[in-house]
Amino acid sequence: MKKLGLIGFPLGHSFSKKYYLEKFQKENIQHVDYDLYPIERISDFPSIFTNKDFYGVNVTIPYKIEVMDYLNELSEEAKVIQAVNCIRITHLANGVPYLKGYNTDAYGFEESLKPLLNQNDKNALILGNGGAAKAVIYTLDKLGIKYKLVSRTKQTDNYTYEELDETILAEYTLIINCSPVGTFPNIAESPTLPYEHINAKHLFYDLIYNPEETTFLKKGKEKGARTKNGYEMLLLQAEKNWEIWNS
Repeated sequence: MKKLGLIGFPLGHSFSKKYYLEKFQKENIQHVDYDLYPIERISDFPSIFTNKDFYGVNVTIPYKIEVMDYLNELSEEAKVIQAVNCIRITHLANGVPYLKGYNTDAYGFEESLKPLLNQNDKNALILGNGGAAKAVIYTLDKLGIKYKLVSRTKQTDNYTYEELDETILAEYTLIINCSPVGTFPNIAESPTLPYEHINAKHLFYDLIYNPEETTFLKKGKEKGARTKNGYEMLLLQAEKNWEIWNS
C-alpha cells in the first residue's frame, strides 16, 4: 500500500484527507492511502519519510518553513516563496529517500484568481503578513500586480488598518484576506476596513473557505464587490499535489 499524508500540529478536521479518500473512491484508485500525521516536533518528520511506502506528503501549520531543512531540493516557486506545502518522496536504489519540496498554494491561488481579474485590478491590498501571504505575494509579482501589505502594526512599506481610507481603497481594488480573521468558529469577525468606500470596482478574495461566505465577503458583496472564497484554491492545489506525486 502506497502512503500519502498530511503533517502539522495540531490536526483537526482535514480537507486534504476527505478530498483524497473521496477521490480514490470515485476514480477507483487502489493501493494508495492518505492519512493524518500530527507531529509535535518537526524532528519527528524522518520517522514518516524513511518509510519506503511513503511517496508524498502535504505540510501545514506550523511546519511549512521548518520542513525545508529536511529537503534535498526545492522547486522554483518554493525557493522564492520560502515555504513548502507539498513534498514528493523518491526512494533511491540505495534506499535513501530523496525529498523535493513544492508550493502548490501559489498555483491554486493564481489559477483561481486569474479568471476574476479585469482592467481595474492593477493594485492589491494583502490583509495579514503571515505565512499565507507568501504564496499570494509570489503570484501577484508573477502577474504584475502591485501590492501593499496591511497589518495591525506599522512596519516598513506597509499600511495599518487605521490608515486605510477612501483614497487608498480607490487605488487598490483587489483586496485579499490572508489573515485568519473570520474563520470558523469566529464567523462574525471581519478585517477592520472602511467598507463604506467599497464599490463594484473592487474584488474581494478570502483564502478562508469555512464558512463558505465570510463576513468579509458578505460586506464586500453588499457594496457591489466581486467576491471569491478559498475553496477553489484548495481544490486546484490538491490536484496539483496529486500530479506532482505521480509525475
